[in-house]
Amino acid sequence: MVQQLNYESNRDVVIPTTNQQKRPALSWALRNVPVPLLCKFRPIVGQCCQQCTPDSLSHHRKKFGQNPSLGFHNILNINEIHTRYRGWLVRRLCCLLFVSGCRVDPSPVNSRQERVCQSNRVREALTADRRAPEGGDSQGQLQPLSSFPCIINTCISPSLLRCVGWLMIKMFSSVFGSIQVNLNHLTALHRATDEGSLLVYVYVRQSIMDSTLLSLALFCNNLRVPYTIFPVRINNSFLRWILQKIGVILLPPSAATEQDAEMDRLYSPIMTCLVSELLHEGQALSVGVSAESGQGGQWLARIRQLIKEGSVPDITVVPVGISYEYVPEMHMQVGWLLRWLSSLLYRKPEGIVRINFSQPFSLKEMCESWRFRVVKWRPLQDLLLPVIFDNRTESDFGQRKMSWLLPSPNAPGSKEPTNQDEDFSITIIVHLIFSAISCMAVMSTSLLSSLLLFRHRKGVSISVLCRDVAWLTEELLFRNKDVGFTGSLTDVVHYSLALLAPHLIIAAVPSRKDPLVVPRPTLAASLHLNQQAHIVTHTFILEAVGACAVSAMLYEVAGSGVSSEVRSDSRDGEEVKGDLEFDVVLLQSELTERALQLCHLLPPGFIPPCQSSQSFALDAIDSLVRCGILIMEEVPKDNPICDFWKREGALTWTTSDDPYQSDSDCEEPDFCSYKVSQPSRCPDMLFFLCRMLAGHLRTLYWTTSFLDHLHTPLPEAVFVTQLSSHLCDTANKKKEHYESCSQETALAAVRTLIDLGVLMEEQREEGVFMGVTSLFKLPANRQKVQRFISKYLYN
Repeated sequence: MVQQLNYESNRDVVIPTTNQQKRPALSWALRNVPVPLLCKFRPIVGQCCQQCTPDSLSHHRKKFGQNPSLGFHNILNINEIHTRYRGWLVRRLCCLLFVSGCRVDPSPVNSRQERVCQSNRVREALTADRRAPEGGDSQGQLQPLSSFPCIINTCISPSLLRCVGWLMIKMFSSVFGSIQVNLNHLTALHRATDEGSLLVYVYVRQSIMDSTLLSLALFCNNLRVPYTIFPVRINNSFLRWILQKIGVILLPPSAATEQDAEMDRLYSPIMTCLVSELLHEGQALSVGVSAESGQGGQWLARIRQLIKEGSVPDITVVPVGISYEYVPEMHMQVGWLLRWLSSLLYRKPEGIVRINFSQPFSLKEMCESWRFRVVKWRPLQDLLLPVIFDNRTESDFGQRKMSWLLPSPNAPGSKEPTNQDEDFSITIIVHLIFSAISCMAVMSTSLLSSLLLFRHRKGVSISVLCRDVAWLTEELLFRNKDVGFTGSLTDVVHYSLALLAPHLIIAAVPSRKDPLVVPRPTLAASLHLNQQAHIVTHTFILEAVGACAVSAMLYEVAGSGVSSEVRSDSRDGEEVKGDLEFDVVLLQSELTERALQLCHLLPPGFIPPCQSSQSFALDAIDSLVRCGILIMEEVPKDNPICDFWKREGALTWTTSDDPYQSDSDCEEPDFCSYKVSQPSRCPDMLFFLCRMLAGHLRTLYWTTSFLDHLHTPLPEAVFVTQLSSHLCDTANKKKEHYESCSQETALAAVRTLIDLGVLMEEQREEGVFMGVTSLFKLPANRQKVQRFISKYLYN
């Protein structure tokens, strides 16, 4: 389903373009390039899962994204029409008048602290911790909680919220060109608010500004500003007081990280009771989840526990997708913030932010629905180690368990959740990560970054880049993915190149009429382009997994020298000499197994947990057929299917009233096979898809090789530091593949090797130590892991 944009209602979101006089090297090169109008039609994205929450889908479908005339709203573009007044003075004070007229819901904190302390959950924790005085009064019970009152009494001051909102609008006006909100998605939120639903916004953490942008977007559209879960340590008392007066829930002053806070036995029960009290007051919450570190998962588990216990009747979850064209670096130190704010005085705003709200759905329906069931979570060791060591072609059924998304309580004596509760909470966390990423829009810089990083690594002319931009935009829209740009092709390319200019080399070669664009071979440039291209990889994950499975099959055939199915008259197989030229028949069962094994190595967020890995692997192979990379072929049989008399065994007869009788019961199963297509552009397309996962797989490969230098267990921080140094040194030696050195991919690789049983975490008094398990201290076993990864790694 698509909707046509109303350009009359979107005049405030026109893409800013660079000055014509400032781009002579590019303008004349595009005169002969076709100029189509990109993204005139957009898909309606953000609908909730049809399998897990069908009732919520039908309930909000009529009010979600069905009015194409609403378009987008730039919350930074405020003028007198957004106020109740008119006149020349209003035009100068319109932002202040607009903020003063925005709706702010009351946030009472009367006796909240007493209710939290009197709750059974906190009483049990105090008793177990032996801090509560027996038979004491309420004042005596508050004494052990001396570090938590400032967190419990977090509130929203209407006057201070309006003041901070005005300041944020002015600040972001100097940072971004526009902050766009899809008005079609806000209709369902207003309806849910009018119905009295308890809203919880869930987003994927990308920047320190995520929660601020989300709250500002809701504030400017007269929706309840949520309490923000922001587990960051703030040392400055004044900044901490300001944040707590606008609904920001911070870490205790004594805790440096969220892991340190969880070491306190009282932290988890108090935070659970605080969330319960906020929901009972009718407040909204916003939670950020990190797929790399697992931060935020505990808060979602607490909300789910409240529903299970019946403390809260139901929760309406709203996944939020926040997309950046340009992510400025920010820190929460006061000195750094003052220097950064002063730099905005002479800085030109650049980049667009797009905020998409998914369709609200009932968390209770997701928890209680029988449809929300997946194959049992299994350790990664059980799924892949038999394949790695025994060279088995078939892997076990199941889905990789990512227990690090929901860390176990570190406090001594804390109750650990049962396996069933833990698995269910992890399933919800993975599903919400997938939903939040799926509703993100692909920005123009993300599109160009993916083309330059995965397709034109050695450089590309402007005309070819424009052709590929138009092609990739159509592919994204075909896959029901929203894009965060519109306009003519030349404007989109010029604007994106201007934003990415610090990370590119744009050269005008005298012998060519077309300027050449090359990514800078530096660490900063590669990491920035890789971060921008991540959303494109998420969109093409089916095709990328299928392409890597084909690459692994070709790697195995080339390594063995003998093909199990070679295009020849012989059925026994012949030696393959010379170049393969893709003239190899690949069996569907083998391709599906390679894709299934690769699925287990992917980080969370790529596969929805309500879809089994087997189904995802089959879809990955089918996607290559749809895009023309694979061609389905029939495997010749010795006997025709219709020749019943030559079959071994006698025919079986069934009664005519057999309800399970079918004409196809007597047919033999079809053995599907594929052959790689031979058009001129097919290899480029195959390699383009393989490169999307090459960065993650290469980091995994280099991390395994780093273990050759690890002789004794190291503290976790020291281990990560040495690993990052090893990744950078390896990339510098090769002078390429710097995108494999990011901290996010390094953490994902470490988590994968821990799940695989290569690394182990050892808890000591000094902290967590990382070391190699006894099984993989042998170099031969580590080499087997490297060979398994390398066959999927495109080189």
